[in-house]
Amino acid sequence: MSLRLRVLNLVEIVLRVPPLFVIDEILKAGLGINSFTNHDFPLFEENFYKTSSQNFTTASQYNPLLYRFVVIGLIRFILSAIGCGIALCLFMLNTKHLMVVYMYLMSLGVVFMSYWTNTTTVNLLANSTDTTTAPWDILEHISILDYSGLFRENGPALHLTQNCIFQAVLSYVFVNIHLGPRYPSLQKLLPMTFFAPIFVALLPLPQAVLTHSPIVSALLPLALIKFVLWTSLVSIIHTVYNGYLHARNFVSNFGMSALVEAEWLRLNVPEVLRTFWLLRVMEHTSIFFLSGYWDAQDGYSPYFRLMKYLMVTGCDTVSAVLGITSIVSYICSYIGKLFQWILLTEDDNDKNIGTVSAIVFYILALQTGLTSLEPEVRFVRLCRNFGLLFTAILHFIHNVVNPLLMSLSASHNPSLRRHIHALLVCVLLVALPLILMFYLWSTQETSTWLLAVSAFSIEVIVKVFVSLAIYALFLLDARRETFWEKLDDYIYYIRAFGNTIEFCFGIFLFFNGAWILLFESGSAIRAVMMCIHAYFNIWCDAKAGWSVFMKRRTAVNKIESLPDATEPELSDYNDVCAICYQEMRSAKITRCRHFFHGVCLRKWLYVQDRCPLCHEILHGINADEKGQMGLPRNAIAEGDR
Repeated sequence: MSLRLRVLNLVEIVLRVPPLFVIDEILKAGLGINSFTNHDFPLFEENFYKTSSQNFTTASQYNPLLYRFVVIGLIRFILSAIGCGIALCLFMLNTKHLMVVYMYLMSLGVVFMSYWTNTTTVNLLANSTDTTTAPWDILEHISILDYSGLFRENGPALHLTQNCIFQAVLSYVFVNIHLGPRYPSLQKLLPMTFFAPIFVALLPLPQAVLTHSPIVSALLPLALIKFVLWTSLVSIIHTVYNGYLHARNFVSNFGMSALVEAEWLRLNVPEVLRTFWLLRVMEHTSIFFLSGYWDAQDGYSPYFRLMKYLMVTGCDTVSAVLGITSIVSYICSYIGKLFQWILLTEDDNDKNIGTVSAIVFYILALQTGLTSLEPEVRFVRLCRNFGLLFTAILHFIHNVVNPLLMSLSASHNPSLRRHIHALLVCVLLVALPLILMFYLWSTQETSTWLLAVSAFSIEVIVKVFVSLAIYALFLLDARRETFWEKLDDYIYYIRAFGNTIEFCFGIFLFFNGAWILLFESGSAIRAVMMCIHAYFNIWCDAKAGWSVFMKRRTAVNKIESLPDATEPELSDYNDVCAICYQEMRSAKITRCRHFFHGVCLRKWLYVQDRCPLCHEILHGINADEKGQMGLPRNAIAEGDR
């Protein structure tokens, strides 16, 4: 990507950040619901509790404070919801339309800044009781060339000079960014409206005239802004309607998920959320230093206080949680790239670690209710969520290294470097959970969270040892010169052991979550997640395991019903197994007189019940057919006819 495209992409990302700050401030106020204080309704609680012993409906019927509370709360909620909706619409605008909105808002802000500074300067001069600071005193100093008196400290000329410079900048900005008609005469008249209150302040006019001069001077720019708004109203409605039609057609053609994905990419949502959160952190960092928290004497390091303060304030709203989730996704994606580099692999599926980590972290944040907790409790919860996220990352890394180990051992890959790298990652996956559990059990009290982290850590260790055991079996099989018929049984038993341990931990985590739901921090989101866990990690795993067990037992019974090939038959056959292409020292004979390894035929029966070569049914052989197994296939068919 060229430098120009990068700069344009950065500008587009920055333009979409302000709407997020607007939504964030509205969420901080609790959508207007949590912003009530005792100052707003000083007697409401007292009157409310006085009437609590009476019938609530009858009491509230004559309580004006209650009505006022409800009405104002409803109005605040509606205004907050409208503000969030407008900010969200601004966030989703095209870059071209977003620039137009910002130019309009900037022109409006410039006019109000000009009005405010002019009003401040005029009031300062008009309300002055000192005759030496009167506005006309400036003309006297200029006429006698008394510049020392003119520019004395806190003199009127200094205030007017500062305001002139500021008004010059504001007028230049407004003339160049306003969206109204750019007639030459109008463009020349606009700067004069910014300077008019300054010129009026120099004249010996009545105070009422001086006071209203900033308002009169701002009328022309405001009229221009209002004209732009009214003339653009049809265009705004047309743009919104076209956006609605585009979304509806896109959904009808490609589906809602495709629309969400397309908009996600168009709006650069992860980058915008990261930028928003980093700017928010910079804001809170400045607040931390300006408030004097750095020098607080509480026995902790100032760096720890800063980190704790940023972590607590960095997840106090839903928008902030989305921002920190994007940061977590970004960091975890680089962790995935690091392990890709270590394992010397470039599988695209390995890049999903960032997405998976973001989903896990956000679900944990919602499940624990981070935004509604007190600062101290929120900090503890956030640290615990990071601990759970760490174990989830270990599971994901195992899912990356496990197929690599299987492919290296089964394909007889001679690259010693790749084997060593994969084994080093396995050692790391065993060492890190052990270190984590040792530290937590040494420093933390026993809790449901500690039991959950320990269960996840032990599960990672068990899965790693299962992978290493299967990897070792494949390596041993590669060194054997003969076919190892028991290999499939050993692999099945090892995997069954690992799956059983994982299933038991799933049940344990379900009961652990049920305890948390009932006795610690119950929430609807936690209940939903428990139902999802019970279905996918317990019911589906148990169903899949039972299905595999039944298929294997059925296949074994079918294979045992087939006769074994004798040594003379194998020597007369003098061929390899048609499934694995390995030499046959023992074999099973199908009813269609084909020879296969018993273990190979058993694997085939997991898929279908017909012969791999002629597609005859392999099972259902009766006693008479067993007696005819020595006859050629044509003779059996002739006898059936």
